[in-house]
Amino acid sequence: MDPTKTTLVELRDAIAAKKVSATEATRAYLGRIDRHNGPLHAYHETYADRALQRAADVDGGKITGPLAGVPISIKDNLCTEYGHTTCSSKMLENFQAPYTATAVVKLEQAGAIVLGKTVLDEFAMGSSTENSAFGPARNPWDTQRVPGGSSGGAAAAIAADLCAGSIGSDTGGSIRQPAALCGVVGLKPTYGRVSRYGLVAFASSLDQIGPLTHTVADAALMLQVISGQDPKDSTSAGVPVPDYTEQLDSPPQGLRIGIAKQYLSDANHPAVKRAIDQAVAVYRDAGARIVDVDLPHTEYGISTYYLVAPAEASSNLARYDGVRYGRRSPESTDLISLYSRSRAEGFGEEVQRRIMLGTYALSSGYYDAYYVRALKVRRLIKQDFDAAFESCDAILCPTTPGPAFRFGEKTDSPLAMYLNDVYTVNANMAGIPGISLLGGFASPDGLSHTDGGGLPVGVQFLGPLFEEAKLLRIARLYEAAAGYTHARPSLT
Repeated sequence: MDPTKTTLVELRDAIAAKKVSATEATRAYLGRIDRHNGPLHAYHETYADRALQRAADVDGGKITGPLAGVPISIKDNLCTEYGHTTCSSKMLENFQAPYTATAVVKLEQAGAIVLGKTVLDEFAMGSSTENSAFGPARNPWDTQRVPGGSSGGAAAAIAADLCAGSIGSDTGGSIRQPAALCGVVGLKPTYGRVSRYGLVAFASSLDQIGPLTHTVADAALMLQVISGQDPKDSTSAGVPVPDYTEQLDSPPQGLRIGIAKQYLSDANHPAVKRAIDQAVAVYRDAGARIVDVDLPHTEYGISTYYLVAPAEASSNLARYDGVRYGRRSPESTDLISLYSRSRAEGFGEEVQRRIMLGTYALSSGYYDAYYVRALKVRRLIKQDFDAAFESCDAILCPTTPGPAFRFGEKTDSPLAMYLNDVYTVNANMAGIPGISLLGGFASPDGLSHTDGGGLPVGVQFLGPLFEEAKLLRIARLYEAAAGYTHARPSLT
């Protein structure tokens, strides 16, 4: 068997049954990275020697667990004691973390093998990875197009079979949006479901860690491993973690799928509309009830997000001052020039833009008019979802307005770039879970079931707080009916 052409669950089972060794699987993925990472730039760095040693320990019985021998990647804003943690920024170009993120510790305790760290938009601020200080990742379906962001490298690595599973972070759609553009599964858990300890902070009240995989079952297994309360993270929730893999193929009884008119914009690409229509038909055929729900404050999501997130970013990124760690300008002559030069040299344009936006929103005289007002609207957005979930089990909507765009197409218009997250940011504002699945392809002849049918488009499911188990079962119903799980880009 070719270990790189399986799902995560299939590979885990094959290794356990000794149909393939962990060493063989790891070598196969490392070989594929050697062949394809050059043009894709999904990985910033890899850890071949360490990965092979851990694979040998799995084969020798020293390492066991529910992910024993499964090669994965992690986004380069998760701290590890090995390698570098750069956040794709010159500010942290040579930074080596003194500790490892809880999510990564849990994955390795479960037996997973970390192949390397993936490229992202600098400090997770972006929707295309074009903001990476070390060059963007590229979409495996068309390398002239973006893979999405900020977890673009992670999504590209999964889509191109450069790992069996990946971990990203989602602050305003940074797992789900690239998952949609690269045609894979991306899951943002409820805020507090997964410990953020060791995740380099962007916006602390919005950030959440989650998996990118080929299938819903793969995502369920990875979420199972990384979930749970952590004493090192005071925002992690003490809510019991159910077995996400249990009854995954059993749809909930009396299923109600909500459709919000606010997500059915005429600006959506025709293939996105067809994908949503197809998904609605799947649930109708399965006996689910389709109900209309109202999310009246949806239109304020982007403007609210781009006040709250930059405000928190300006506070979190104040620690990068050139004194204790990170870039230190050699041109500084006093304390003020040390701060200003180090930050000007270390931060890219988009990060600087958001720091300035956030600092302005928090400044004296503007705090109440901008930041406090944004927090009030955030509460209204959450109340919209609370009311909607009284009449439905999940909300079906697009993940993005359209397929992947070309490099440079939106870089001159920050607003156009920000609008790529119009269907994802509100889940972060409300703290609810969301999952994106491949919903079809944008091509001249519409939706295609073939690998080469065009560019992927995603469908998204949003659920109530801490209802990931039900959300995964709902998503699995669609995945099984749609039949896209084996779609892969053709790499040359």
